[in-house]
Amino acid sequence: MCAIASNIWQRYLLWFAHDLVDFRMAEIKSLISVLDINMRWVEEPADHPFWIVEVPSEECVKKLASRSISLRGVIELWAHSNNISTLHQQLKALNPNVYQPYLQPHLSFKVEVETFSNHLSLPELVDKIESFSYLPIVGPVNLKNPDVKLWFMEYYGLEPNNIPELPYQYYFGRWITDGQRHLMKKFSLKTRKFIGNTSMDAQISVLMANQGKVKPGDLVLDPFVGTGSLLVPAAHFGAYVLGTDIDYLILHAKTRPSRIQQKVRASDESIQANLRQYGLENQYIDVVVADSSLPLWVKEFELDAIITDPPYGIREPTERVGTHKVPQITEQQAPTHIPSKIDYGHDHLYQDLLNFAAKHLKLGGRLVTFIPILRELYNEENMPKHPCLELVANSEQVLSAYVCRRLLTYEKVSRPSDCMAGERTFDPSLENFRDKYFNHCEDSRQVRRQKHYSNIGLRDSNSKTDRIAPESDT
Repeated sequence: MCAIASNIWQRYLLWFAHDLVDFRMAEIKSLISVLDINMRWVEEPADHPFWIVEVPSEECVKKLASRSISLRGVIELWAHSNNISTLHQQLKALNPNVYQPYLQPHLSFKVEVETFSNHLSLPELVDKIESFSYLPIVGPVNLKNPDVKLWFMEYYGLEPNNIPELPYQYYFGRWITDGQRHLMKKFSLKTRKFIGNTSMDAQISVLMANQGKVKPGDLVLDPFVGTGSLLVPAAHFGAYVLGTDIDYLILHAKTRPSRIQQKVRASDESIQANLRQYGLENQYIDVVVADSSLPLWVKEFELDAIITDPPYGIREPTERVGTHKVPQITEQQAPTHIPSKIDYGHDHLYQDLLNFAAKHLKLGGRLVTFIPILRELYNEENMPKHPCLELVANSEQVLSAYVCRRLLTYEKVSRPSDCMAGERTFDPSLENFRDKYFNHCEDSRQVRRQKHYSNIGLRDSNSKTDRIAPESDT
């Protein structure tokens, strides 16, 4: 646990990037749990990107920022108000013990002014910096790499097209540390060795590893591994990673390249090559061609986390080993026989996944998985359930006006011997997402087509009226 420096908790501002808003709380709660951080909210967290919290010491927020990809940065909050005069009064009344260690002659400084949902001219920025001239700053200015960065923010709300005359809130403090936004560039799919049509982007991959509470020495599995995007951040955070997939061709990099300019796969493309690219090869165990509906693991096999994104049946098929006929295989054919496949409905897929997690996760381990949903059909009560697993987080990523996917995080709370395992608890309204998706797309096309022809008819009618009107005037 973070060391408690004194009986007085310190106040900090968490500044979040304004994307994937629904994922913030789930990530922060997971991180304060896995990092054993005591934290309390000064204000109830909201959709805006500024959350005020209290923690026992600066060490706590540094640990949090060392993992969070949602955070842009953390600020030691010296003053905040919805009125600029009050903010200056708070700073002037601030206990000198707060700022004196950082406003020393040998420490360079920089005052940075930020605005949210607004833009200020250079003269306006200079005026705002000079308004803090009463602070006893004696060190040299260093705009590139200062020892101390003082930070001032004006928050104008979440509507850049409807900017108020005055900010809603003002914040001032000392910049402590950056979040992990740089991982988005480091793990970008644009520069990755091996990718596929459905490779998960870097930001969400890191979010999923954080919600899985991945830590050094953990064992993490992706049973629908594809090109291994979800293994990369798990390995980055110190876990040993492995995966399975039913698609032999993708695991052996024999599928058609996803990059337009790439005609053929390189001979060295592989999931292992991806981890080698980031210096994480020592965290890689292996990947196996296997059907997730027919687990190959021994009973004693135990995992710290399962992090996965099953296929949705749109760009990648949902399949399992099976046949509608009785196979006739000779003894000579058996060694080279490739089993046929049948459709793997989402109801069975997710129930198999939850059953597998209940059986092979350690107690307290987590399953993190996406599920595709037609937004009009969503109901939290209809999400997949298992008596041994507790749904601890449920975040929405909107893909279109009609379709989203939800990131579900389950925690194992009891062992299968202590609960009812194998119970089918998937709501029928969520089955066959692929059929519902394409039916909805067809319905939408028909509506658009009817609207288009209606508009054409209206324009034709207006044109006739325009041609008739001059005759009527005469």
